[in-house]
Amino acid sequence: MRAMRCEETDRVPVWLMRQAGRYMPEYRAVREKMSFLELCKNPSVAAEVMLHAVDVLGVDAAIIFSDLLLILEPMGLDLKFLPEGGPVLKNPIRSGDDVKRFHELNDLAPLQYVFDVVSKTREGLSESLPLIGFAGAPFTLAGYAIEGGSSKDFHRTKTFMATDTAAWHQLMVKIAHSTAKYLNAQIDAGAQIVQIFDSWVGCLSEDDYRTYVLRHTQTLIDLIRPGTPVIHFGTGNPALIPLMREAGGHVIGVDWRISIDRAWDIIGHDCGIQGNLDPAVLLTNPDLIYRQVRRILDLTDRRPGHIFNLGHGILPQTPVENAVALVQAVHELGRKY
Repeated sequence: MRAMRCEETDRVPVWLMRQAGRYMPEYRAVREKMSFLELCKNPSVAAEVMLHAVDVLGVDAAIIFSDLLLILEPMGLDLKFLPEGGPVLKNPIRSGDDVKRFHELNDLAPLQYVFDVVSKTREGLSESLPLIGFAGAPFTLAGYAIEGGSSKDFHRTKTFMATDTAAWHQLMVKIAHSTAKYLNAQIDAGAQIVQIFDSWVGCLSEDDYRTYVLRHTQTLIDLIRPGTPVIHFGTGNPALIPLMREAGGHVIGVDWRISIDRAWDIIGHDCGIQGNLDPAVLLTNPDLIYRQVRRILDLTDRRPGHIFNLGHGILPQTPVENAVALVQAVHELGRKY
């Protein structure tokens, strides 16, 4: 929490995106008994999955076990998770009429299971560990809603933006306001930090981000409960970092496609930074992990405001012992000289 405020800390804190996931045998054992969506909707099990990961890894924060797309269900989309194909939205948004049937989230009751996950995870954590809630950023959620699932080129989303701009902005307004309510309810349930994931935003140009996205992400961040630290994370295009900073956030999360010292210079040292080890490094060996951790910490000069993390989530093939080695390396090397 002090690092979020760019205050002095005795060492650099670390947590990992997807720190509870398929790379852990205990998680795979749970998934043999229930589907991913069933797991997300079972607060006791979802909390236990994350609490176990925190204990194994020794990280400095927990993030709730959930999924970006759950908010889209009560907004009117039919969400499914295929066993080997990821999420599918069976009634995607493809027209202005579809945007009209897609409604802003006013009743949060259908998402009560998420808030129960927050409260149960908070109850199980040490008081010294903060809990992070999260949601998808407006562009990423809109992209999923329009594409109907994952995409490599996002052609439906980009075409929609360009050819039905009024409907696009209506869609983004609904998502931004709904997501703010969703995150504020997570805060009420016990989340002390929130992270906004813009996992798909890297497909955009700077002009498109400013025209179609920036104001809506800014609205979302402005509507989050005052006093709650916000991590604004995006991937794929370092040229967007100045615009992400303009959109807001107490900490900007960056991926591995830019040197972290250069990213921080762009963001400004009055703002925190999170990142940015390539997750593929965790597929190597502890010695190389140690060297890469030291490289990143040297680039930041252990300046206050750095939260060590990966540039994206842990890969499913990652050996658990390598993730543990990463956390231990940050704890050792991240102490002030």
